Amino acid sequence: MITQGQVSQYQDEGWLVVPDLLNDIMRQRMKDALAQWVEQSRKVSDHTDVFDLERGHTAADPRLRRIKQPHKNHPVFEEFIRSKAVLEVLEALLGPAFRLQNSKLNLKSPRFGSPVEWHQDWAFYPATNDDILAVGVMLDDTSLENGAMLVVPGSHTGPTYDHHDADGRFCGALDPSQPGLHLDRAVPIVGKAGSVSFHHVRAIHGSAQNRSTMSRNFLLYEVCAADAFPLMGVPDLGDFNSRLLQGEPTIVPRFRDTPVRMPLPPALNQGSIYENQSASGKRFFEQVEVPQQAAST
Repeated sequence: MITQGQVSQYQDEGWLVVPDLLNDIMRQRMKDALAQWVEQSRKVSDHTDVFDLERGHTAADPRLRRIKQPHKNHPVFEEFIRSKAVLEVLEALLGPAFRLQNSKLNLKSPRFGSPVEWHQDWAFYPATNDDILAVGVMLDDTSLENGAMLVVPGSHTGPTYDHHDADGRFCGALDPSQPGLHLDRAVPIVGKAGSVSFHHVRAIHGSAQNRSTMSRNFLLYEVCAADAFPLMGVPDLGDFNSRLLQGEPTIVPRFRDTPVRMPLPPALNQGSIYENQSASGKRFFEQVEVPQQAAST
């Protein structure tokens, strides 16, 4: 499914985009499920186990920023991550045995889709080894204009940065002013709808607000090597093993010497990354309400 050159790019730069990995039929099924969730969200006024709401959400004007664990709430999302084409890419990047850790569907609606501050996924869930990546499925054409994810190439081989606020609590965002981040080198992860990105768990990444008139719906799966055991523990071994996508379960973790900072003490604002990052005192990406007319020009 991918070439050795693409594998080498992932190893060297910490990211890769594979075009057309999601076919139009399955993509439409995902968009139909999303449309149903948006309608259902009209009945809620606060975050739930499924919905993470944008500021200004109302029944008349539903605004979602995330669907939590879509693979548990609609079969098409589980079907895709277990599809042959995706498994072949994951095997090339992670080896023969790997597990689904979680999933989320981030919505960047036109004009107000929230930014995500610079961070490393590794800060949220360190493990015994870092053969872990995020699969990013572009449900829409994705560009800088509608808030594409930005990744700093090669940052996955560097330090693990502090993701704590001024009081020393985890906040899920790094201080963009600290030296050595090379944020000016960040590249946009763009592609046509149906493209799928893969980025390493230690890669520095973030995304700006969507100020365009185009939606940017981005489905994410976290996938780990089967022998990457979370340092925060395994509360349910049966559930842990049930999430294997390929290979056999093991109780023998593989250790690799990688820099780790624990996400402790826990975030002041619990919930999604958006809630965690709201406690960060240092912002990089601006968020404003863009009038409809301004977004159209």
